[in-house]
Amino acid sequence: MTTKTTRRDFIRRSGIGIGGLLAGALSPWGQEAAHAESLRREARLADERPNVIMIISDDQGWTDFGFMGHPHIQTPHLDRLAEESLVFPNGYVPTSLCRASLATLLTGLYASQHKICNNDPPEGVDRREMLTFMRNAPALPRLLAPAGYRSLQTGKFWEGHYRNAGFTDGMTTEGRHGGPGLAIGRETMQPLYRFIDDVGSDPFFIWYAPFLPHTPHNPPGRLLRKYASNQRSARVAQYWAMVEWFDETVGELLDNVEAAGLKDNTIVLFAVDNGWLQADNELPRTQRPFGAPGGKLSPYDGGLRTPILVRWPERIQPGYHRNLVSTIDLAPTILQAIDGVDVPPVMPGVNLLEVDNDSAPVNQRHAVFGQICTHDAVNLDRVDHSVTHQWVRKHDWKLIHYVHPERPAELYHLAQDPFERTNLATRYPRKVDELRAELDAWEYEAADMVAGGANE
Repeated sequence: MTTKTTRRDFIRRSGIGIGGLLAGALSPWGQEAAHAESLRREARLADERPNVIMIISDDQGWTDFGFMGHPHIQTPHLDRLAEESLVFPNGYVPTSLCRASLATLLTGLYASQHKICNNDPPEGVDRREMLTFMRNAPALPRLLAPAGYRSLQTGKFWEGHYRNAGFTDGMTTEGRHGGPGLAIGRETMQPLYRFIDDVGSDPFFIWYAPFLPHTPHNPPGRLLRKYASNQRSARVAQYWAMVEWFDETVGELLDNVEAAGLKDNTIVLFAVDNGWLQADNELPRTQRPFGAPGGKLSPYDGGLRTPILVRWPERIQPGYHRNLVSTIDLAPTILQAIDGVDVPPVMPGVNLLEVDNDSAPVNQRHAVFGQICTHDAVNLDRVDHSVTHQWVRKHDWKLIHYVHPERPAELYHLAQDPFERTNLATRYPRKVDELRAELDAWEYEAADMVAGGANE
């Protein structure tokens, strides 16, 4: 009987590791050997296609991280990831609803392109009719497969069986949110570890989208006790504890990748599917702590904004960048990092890895856009029937346009008013007109891309 050798077994048996390199550095011959090994390693990394891990938090406010300055919530593992990453604190999701947002992360398309803009179908329509959109979309696992990638789906996945998005492996075979896949993070991490060991020398793509810190807010008692206080409500303490619980699972996953010797050639990307505001309902809007109104379905930054992280050791220089970026950028960023894989022309995003190049598209962009749709679809084939808001952020200005004409536009200056408490629309009507024209141009461009076909 033969025994399969995992990556971790190979590294351990080969004696490759920090200790071995340090021992070799004690002599001139050891220094030469270490240098030669370094050159071989650089050549190997240049030849190998990188692994990719996409980590998605579920219902978390953009302020609710240590590296984003929250004074109470502790996220040490995400803080470490941020220290090693390109950090874009001005990141956005185009649509603040989980299913639509996750579909954008998988495809690099706006909801108007992939047509997955609602959580549920119209009344009386079988939800299986919604699954054809993902089957026809340029989903990352499907695009990576011809390049030899194996792919694993875990956690939230609204699109039926994991194969509907082209994953080779997965946990979800049925269910609305993700069925069996929702066990990841809350109950176990083993499917991730088994997959990493099983893929052998093949490059891989991992989708880690645990049902965290999403409700139910039932964190481990040790974490809840940490945040419990007479000065804050139990609901706030529960949510904060859930955020740290999610952070712990991220640390476990990244530690496993590092222990397997895969850190240096693995791209890790992080974003939140949509925001969350955990505060007592009786608090007026101006007194709500650390966050603007909203979460799901909100056109405010409390629902739309997310930090975006990209880590690729020895390939990118970590640092904070104020660029306006969007989750439509993650798919083309991944694809452009892999030799031999083309970016479909229909993807409107830009490559975030080019941020140090002043002339790159990521540095020439002046605005990001999106739209908010109803929770239940009005018409599966007509996204515009479900749209309630459109929004644009240009530099520090943000316009929220209501589709229904009886609601006036809202204008905010986010540098001075990050929690969108003072509507400046009547004070600056020319700015409203300017941003409305930007939205019209974006809407026309998006319609043109849809006409071109989302599965090109």
